[in-house]
Amino acid sequence: MDVTEFFELFIKELELNRELHGYYRLLGNPRRLLWRKSYLEQRLRYVHIHLGTPGKKIWDVGCGYGTTAIFAALNGHKVQGSTLEFYYDHIQRRLDYWSKYGNLSGMHIAYENLFDRPVEKESVDVILLQDTLHHLEPIFPACRILNKSLKPGGRLIVSEENGNNPFIRGKNFATRGFKRIGTYYDERLDKNIPFGNENARSMKAWRRILTQTGFMVVEPETRFVRLFPPFLYNPGNYLHLIERENTIGQKDNLMNNFLFFGINFTAIKKEN
Repeated sequence: MDVTEFFELFIKELELNRELHGYYRLLGNPRRLLWRKSYLEQRLRYVHIHLGTPGKKIWDVGCGYGTTAIFAALNGHKVQGSTLEFYYDHIQRRLDYWSKYGNLSGMHIAYENLFDRPVEKESVDVILLQDTLHHLEPIFPACRILNKSLKPGGRLIVSEENGNNPFIRGKNFATRGFKRIGTYYDERLDKNIPFGNENARSMKAWRRILTQTGFMVVEPETRFVRLFPPFLYNPGNYLHLIERENTIGQKDNLMNNFLFFGINFTAIKKEN
């Protein structure tokens, strides 16, 4: 299933399932629909391209409502999702919907903490981290767990907010001040769990952390995403704006590091 077909079905699902509205916010404001859709589409297309041929064993860390995990499973991959979110109980309804359009037998989602999960060494081909990496704390031990879990030459495929963007920096500071790392009590697991409190970082910072934990960022595959504001989007120029943004966002330069709102990047597990 390609990204275009998936999103057509996804919009139909949102129309049927109001529990998803607050999280994805695609249907709440018609003037922002194409803007939000373009962002999600570019992220999903990035994942689709870098997963490659079907048959990969994938660990989706922080899988949320499971959208990317569902897409990957529909495209022939075996997916294990991990989440600590309250909407874990809503995922079965999603699986009931999407199972009408493909085989989801290779997908499983568990409510589990990264640090409590037994490390299955060299067990997965790809680890997906969509808006998750900045929540993992302590970050260095977390990245080492990810590294140990990947097969030799395995990949991280990451989508993150751009921690250099002034708007994102201001928004996050207004929310949590200087407290970048906190803890919360998880009732289901009955324990306190540390987390990154909207701790978005720059591409330079992620590169440093991943290099120190056994990864190598694949520089040509780094893409900066979401540059154009919502009011520019209309049905007539939608595809053109996406193409234009992809072209501009290929370069890791000063402008992109501060103007774009998001980053998609890939890192490979280095050989010992």
